[in-house]
Amino acid sequence: MGLVRSRRAALMCGVALGMVVAQGAAAQQNVNATNITLLERLVIGLGMPKVAIDTPQAVTVVNQADIDQIQATTTGEIFKSVPGVTIVGSERQFGEAFNIRGIGTTENSSDGSRVVVNVDGTPKFNEQYRMGSFFSDPELYKQVEVLRGPASSTLYGAGALGGVINFTTKDASDFIKDGYTGALNVKTGFSSNGLGTLTSAVLAQQISDTFEVLAAGNWRRQEDLTQAKGTTLPGSGFDTLSGLIKGTALIGEQKLTASYQHWTSDAKDQAYAQTSTQAAFGVTDRAVLDQTAVLRWENPATDNPWVDLNVQLSYSNTTNNQTNHRYALGAPRTVIGSNLPNLGVVTPDGQLGILLDTTYGYKTWQLQADNTVEWIGEDFENYFTFGAQGSTQDRTAVRPGTSITLPAHPQGTENKLGIFAQNEFVWNDKLTLIAGARSDSHWVTSTNGFASAADTAFSPKLSALYQIDDTFGVFGSVAHTERLPTIDELYSVALPSARSAAKTTSLNLRKEQANTVEGGLTISTQDLFSSGDVASVKTTAFYSDLTDLIVSNTALPAVPVTYYGNVGKARIYGLEIEGAYDNEWMYANLAYSATIGDNLVTNTPLTTVPQSKVVATLGFKHEEFGLNYGARVTLADLGRYFVPAATPQGQTADGPAEAVGTLDLFASWKPQTGPLAGTQIQGGIDNVFNADYRENLSSDRSTGRTFKISLSKQFDY
Repeated sequence: MGLVRSRRAALMCGVALGMVVAQGAAAQQNVNATNITLLERLVIGLGMPKVAIDTPQAVTVVNQADIDQIQATTTGEIFKSVPGVTIVGSERQFGEAFNIRGIGTTENSSDGSRVVVNVDGTPKFNEQYRMGSFFSDPELYKQVEVLRGPASSTLYGAGALGGVINFTTKDASDFIKDGYTGALNVKTGFSSNGLGTLTSAVLAQQISDTFEVLAAGNWRRQEDLTQAKGTTLPGSGFDTLSGLIKGTALIGEQKLTASYQHWTSDAKDQAYAQTSTQAAFGVTDRAVLDQTAVLRWENPATDNPWVDLNVQLSYSNTTNNQTNHRYALGAPRTVIGSNLPNLGVVTPDGQLGILLDTTYGYKTWQLQADNTVEWIGEDFENYFTFGAQGSTQDRTAVRPGTSITLPAHPQGTENKLGIFAQNEFVWNDKLTLIAGARSDSHWVTSTNGFASAADTAFSPKLSALYQIDDTFGVFGSVAHTERLPTIDELYSVALPSARSAAKTTSLNLRKEQANTVEGGLTISTQDLFSSGDVASVKTTAFYSDLTDLIVSNTALPAVPVTYYGNVGKARIYGLEIEGAYDNEWMYANLAYSATIGDNLVTNTPLTTVPQSKVVATLGFKHEEFGLNYGARVTLADLGRYFVPAATPQGQTADGPAEAVGTLDLFASWKPQTGPLAGTQIQGGIDNVFNADYRENLSSDRSTGRTFKISLSKQFDY
């Protein structure tokens, strides 16, 4: 009964928040405003560009100002105020992975395509034991879009049960002002916790009227973090270099973009377990390289309604070279027997196979083409987008000088072909109907000699938004998606040991399937409290039936079993609310999310579902002085739906999951005139009261109070 009451309370709290704002908005008239709220930012990842509040799907846009204000050290920090998104794993540079609406985890359970992550349209994914899934630097990006729910599968690939995260890199035009041909922007930053530093430079140059280029470089380093309880978070120190080269050429209406992004870290004495504090796994030297290259051609052909063509060729390469493993600094390379789980064969020198010097890698080539046909009438608009996406991905684990393979990290190649179509119909600026479908086929081969696999997934959707009047709108969607098993899930094996029988390949895995219904209310009004102010709210309720979820068999079996298997049935449902207010001198944002998940076979809660959380931001601005300052409050429940003293993978966590109550402060000064024009000083304090807690999807406790400051200066010429 306590569990049921807690769930009802979490959802009713969100409904109440939405009703309060709705009542205030309904009492006002709608006139032109000069301010723009978070919900009125432009979304480009759902088909035709539109503002977030006018999309029949839950969407959040994080822009450059947000990224600067947070002063993020890792990409995971960007999502502090995004409802429904949780960073799982740890606060280590190499230990973060994404969770959207309870979908997504770390460790040896692969989440490929459940949460789709793109950088400039290039798919990014890494799966390796006790490592995170995404490696990059926040300074490389100007915008991040989060598309929650499986309706995104149409454009981004069948199987996006949680949703899609799109990172967009910076352009030269973001820095070059009118009347100038170039800009040099230099930046330095300091973080008190871990003595973190950032050195960054961006050079933007307009070569001609039709060609511009950007070159950016970042050096970021940090020592081990101090937790709120006063202890050190081992393995959280890092030293990274990253850079971006991007050129854009205009040929008439056509646009050609080429970019290359490079991120690298060569870290000695790193904790082997990056997703949790597990001292028994020892330390290793780790050199990680992440590369992304994109060549994109756009032909809008504005005088031809039949042609709006985009073609993109992209390349992604992620490698992790791990060497010199030992169980403590200076200790010999020998195994400490039963302290470790069954990770594979023990080699003649006493090493567990998974700990040998190895270079892990993911290499992906992708070619995508899509075209939009436009049909505009007197009181309607219709946009039909269709296209295809082909890719090949190699998963590798190279061990120079040895023939010992790694059973738990299988090698192989996955070839994919996706065909998709989406039609968007807009009638009289009041009704929007979007229907789409996608078919993805894959062909998987094993480098280790196991049988090949092939299958097809299908993902249709239908969504609608109706604008009742200038203030209120309603929306809803129905989506079905199917997720195909990955190389890791098909071919992982574990050799027998004294503690366990063997785990075999999982070649008979069924596709994961999800049926999702979403619905909600949008509210947008102006002149609410003062002339020109804007208020907006978007409330989304969702329900997903999940079948045949693929999970790892974590138990130590007495007889051989497959490494992965299908869970019969589960459900995830919840509520998300985004609210925003903006006027000439202040602004406020609200992000609320409550998610509930159940395994309907065992009648137990899903252990991947995050705590219910509300994040409220209140800020003040004085544009004539270039001042902006405010506070961000985060509150979360106890996470009582979960095993309180263990992570989703069953490891021992650092204490039980606890309620979250934190306060962050931020301030910036950006003079617009005078000798300091082009200068920006950004300061902040994270976790002001040094709150000590553990969130339920993290095995580590919170980071302690942190002071941050950054200084940037742009030189225009």
